[in-house]
Amino acid sequence: MTMELPAIARIAAALVAALLISFIATPVVKSIAQMVGAVDVPKDNRRMHNHPIPRMGGLAIFLGFLLSTLIFVPMSSSMRGMLLGGVIIVILGIFDDIYALPALPKLLVQIAAALVAVLHGNVIQVLSNPNIFSENPYWTLGSLAVPLSVIWIVAITNAVNLIDGLDGLAVGVATISSLTMLVIAMLVSENVVALMMAALAGGCIGFMPYNLNPAKIFMGDTGSTFLGFVLATVSIQGLFKFYTIISFAVPFLMLGLPLFDTCFAILRRLAKGQSPMAPDRSHVHHRLIDMGFNQKQAVAILYVISAILGLSAVVLTTSGALKAMVLLCALCLAGLISGKIFLSHNENHQEKTKEKESNDHAIESHDDLRDPPGGGKDGPSGKGTGEQS
Repeated sequence: MTMELPAIARIAAALVAALLISFIATPVVKSIAQMVGAVDVPKDNRRMHNHPIPRMGGLAIFLGFLLSTLIFVPMSSSMRGMLLGGVIIVILGIFDDIYALPALPKLLVQIAAALVAVLHGNVIQVLSNPNIFSENPYWTLGSLAVPLSVIWIVAITNAVNLIDGLDGLAVGVATISSLTMLVIAMLVSENVVALMMAALAGGCIGFMPYNLNPAKIFMGDTGSTFLGFVLATVSIQGLFKFYTIISFAVPFLMLGLPLFDTCFAILRRLAKGQSPMAPDRSHVHHRLIDMGFNQKQAVAILYVISAILGLSAVVLTTSGALKAMVLLCALCLAGLISGKIFLSHNENHQEKTKEKESNDHAIESHDDLRDPPGGGKDGPSGKGTGEQS
């Protein structure tokens, strides 16, 4: 199925409108963030910046998305529920960016926001059966539909929040995910989903120039949790309802990077006897930084991984599971080879740096032996052979 030209023009208009609103609103939001004290001060080793930077920039993304959606997307019960839940998430994020709220109250409010969206019709009614040999092509969730839908929304909301650790990382990954869902929605003629994803992608792209390294403003929890909430809710409307194998795999491919990082973080913390909500410095982006990559390189690597997963999701939708798996394996192999080249380059660079530092230290030590600070026969006290009066 293909979309008609007027529908494509409307999608493009929704994206451009959200982009312009977000781009214009970001400097205003930055000033407001500084006025209300929503500023991220680097106080631990998890933070990659070395000076205070305003946060709460996600409010600009929200405004771009909201206004574009109200203009271009027809209202329905599920749409109103998603927008109302999104408003709750944004208000929570604003307070969190200003006052740094505890984890448990935030989780409870997120559950409440997810319930608002779910009770308005954003529910996963069925799941495709991953067992291709089964006679039943899909599972009907029944009474489990509401709790599983709430868990999905809350999980993705926090997954996107957890990867927001480097300049431009979360907004870039959210842009790639929303564009992936936009392409899939256009391919299957889901106009409403396509319009919403165009508005979300536009809001992210408009904010991105201010957030790329070196960042002038952070999106904060206001932005990262809102992006996760919208991606999770719209994925229910546009992906889970297909009664085929793709409805099980596509959302997990599209959101593969934040989901992997979240699952890995939870398992890592539980293995250490910590709370799953305890912050640490072992996320994927932290590990790339510790391996010797700078922020721009680490973000670029994670963009590529996210794009590979998104492209695989599109191919799975259009060409079937076999071609998608072949593509995913080929791209992963290419990624592994590229990663090995990058790692070898960084290791050689680090070895050369350490060797240079060692040589410099040896030269300094040799100079110290020739020219003791207390003086000697080479010169008066306090002056060595290398010092000129």
